[in-house]
Amino acid sequence: MVLGRRSYVLPTFFLIAFIYVFISSLPQREHSIHSHNPPQTPPKSLKADGRIHWTKQPEKWPVSEYTPLPTGAPSPIPQIQHNFPKESWFGRWKRVKRQDAVKEAFQHAWKGYRERAWLRDEVSPLSGNSRESFAGWGATLVDSLDSLVILGLQNEFEEALEALDHIDFTTTHAVQINVFETNIRYLGGFLGAYDLTNGSYPILLKKSIEVADMLYGSFDTRYRIPQSRWEWTRSAEGMGIHPSRNTITAEIGSLNLEFTRLSQLTGDPKYYDAAQRLTNLLEETQTSTKLPGLWPITFNGEDMIFSDNRFSVGAMADSTYEYLPKEHMLLGAQTNQYRKMYNTAMNKIKDRLLFRGMTEDGRDILFPGNIYTTFSHSREKIEPQVEHLKCYLGGTVGIGAKVFDRPEDLDIARKLTDGCIWGYDVMPTGIMPEIMYVSPCQDMNNCQWDKKQWYRDLRFRLAKGSEAEDTVAEAKSLIESHGLQPGIYAIPDAGYQLRPEAIESVFIMYRITGDKSLQDAAWRMFRSIDKMTRAQYGHAAIDDVRDPHAKQMDYMESFWLAETLKYFYLIFSEPDVVSLDEYVLNTEAHPFKRPTPSA
Repeated sequence: MVLGRRSYVLPTFFLIAFIYVFISSLPQREHSIHSHNPPQTPPKSLKADGRIHWTKQPEKWPVSEYTPLPTGAPSPIPQIQHNFPKESWFGRWKRVKRQDAVKEAFQHAWKGYRERAWLRDEVSPLSGNSRESFAGWGATLVDSLDSLVILGLQNEFEEALEALDHIDFTTTHAVQINVFETNIRYLGGFLGAYDLTNGSYPILLKKSIEVADMLYGSFDTRYRIPQSRWEWTRSAEGMGIHPSRNTITAEIGSLNLEFTRLSQLTGDPKYYDAAQRLTNLLEETQTSTKLPGLWPITFNGEDMIFSDNRFSVGAMADSTYEYLPKEHMLLGAQTNQYRKMYNTAMNKIKDRLLFRGMTEDGRDILFPGNIYTTFSHSREKIEPQVEHLKCYLGGTVGIGAKVFDRPEDLDIARKLTDGCIWGYDVMPTGIMPEIMYVSPCQDMNNCQWDKKQWYRDLRFRLAKGSEAEDTVAEAKSLIESHGLQPGIYAIPDAGYQLRPEAIESVFIMYRITGDKSLQDAAWRMFRSIDKMTRAQYGHAAIDDVRDPHAKQMDYMESFWLAETLKYFYLIFSEPDVVSLDEYVLNTEAHPFKRPTPSA
């Protein structure tokens, strides 16, 4: 029996050898697609605390040569801010009184966070518990740093600085890291506070580098497209990563301000290079999408395919467009790339996405809708969906009109901003909902109130397939049951999440025009929001802006302190506080210092 068994050894050896050679000759996905280097043994990344910690590993797709920052003196950029006249005694008294009310609201929310959720991401404003929403690195603390400076809360600012040493950006309980949110809240928060304090606190730049160096690992893919929901533990152990085949466009189009500013401050071009490659990609694809001039809301980041047929300037696309004029300013107008991309996009937005809302009083207001392209390539109708998120567009168009010398767009910027003010004013709570549908005018220049059209719109949306004989009675019943205001024919999401986009545009347009009616609109908005959202430990999102007794929800995102209350405070500040001619604000309202021709 022993001899018989040994007789199989030789053929078995050759068979195993053949299989090994055959398998080795096959293309290996990890090596052939994601590596220029031989596979390496994953390092031991577990530390004494029993957690995986991120450490830099040899890159699978290293950059051979970095794109340098533009050199030379910044070029002049047209003035953005209005030349404000000297303020009257009474005007100052009223403005400061309003500003103090905003500051008190901020202090109330900050107190709740400091006492109940210190070094956690967010405080739960009803229960006083804490939430871990953005990897557990103290999102509210970091996001609020420059707000503390702007509001003159120096003691609170220095206390927050002392806490930064306790934040370890090398590890998190989160399985994935949201690259976009980490970039705008953490990296943006550190950089904004650093610039606003003129570099007086080196720890802010130190922490900026820590965050950026970690995030840089998410770019290690074949086309240097970041894995937006980064499987950071794979990178920490030397394994390859892939960008998503369903990458959100805004999440790769909104990294350039922060990475550019860090390269400007450190002199290290790798950060700017990482973001600039994404900009070049967007420029190359801008005219070859299904709606040339605009980018779809998602794309295949693994195979570089822009085949999505959904186009919007709202959720999943917004800050891509917002960052075009802002990056132009941050670079000191030393390239024409962003001007070209903005002009192309803005012309298409005006042509295809904007519509005039039909109102009882004939108010001339604009909103951006959505487009879904079809195989026939016919001129698709606008879906008149109004999002609170889209309210940023008025401010973006206003800035673009100034810096890119497009004076004809200022009227559009104001009408977009007025559309969101109207969205606040018509609601019973004085707060605009997350999403609503507004009856579009058939003629942008001559729009009369047509109740029958409003009825048709809401019946089509809310009573599809109805065979009611009395359609007017049915429409009135739907209006009452859905809490609709004239011109609004559906509200699929009636909540308010403490969002900043409307007051953002109101602030920017006030700084551009000097029109004090915008301050009055901001005051109405603030009073309504503070009344409906104030809770024991901060301010709470609400579930229904149609209900004066709306239920509060137990969360307060960090942007409430970082953006919303900052914009409310700034609109009641003197115009030279965070001047738009000296700073550019990222999409989380963090101010980065602009280069000037004399710098």
